[in-house]
Amino acid sequence: MAANKVKPGRVTPSAKTSGRATPRSSGRYTPPIPREVKVSPRWVPVVMLALLGLGALVILLNYLDVLPGGAKNIYLLVGLLSITAGFVTATRWR
Repeated sequence: MAANKVKPGRVTPSAKTSGRATPRSSGRYTPPIPREVKVSPRWVPVVMLALLGLGALVILLNYLDVLPGGAKNIYLLVGLLSITAGFVTATRWR
């Protein structure tokens, strides 16, 4: 019965005990490290936030019935298109 006892400690061999200095390759693709990091111009996040804020503001003002002509569906469409343009701009921000 004493032979079935589990020894506490490490289950897999460490790199030092296995004799290998570098890890094995796993066969998975590793993309190369980019030489330069792309940076977006300053106007990209500004336009993104402006479009998102404008869209939300138009929708809010439409529901508060503040815009000229009362509450119309065209104002909701303009607000949603502005928010969508903000999301599209957000995909270009690096």
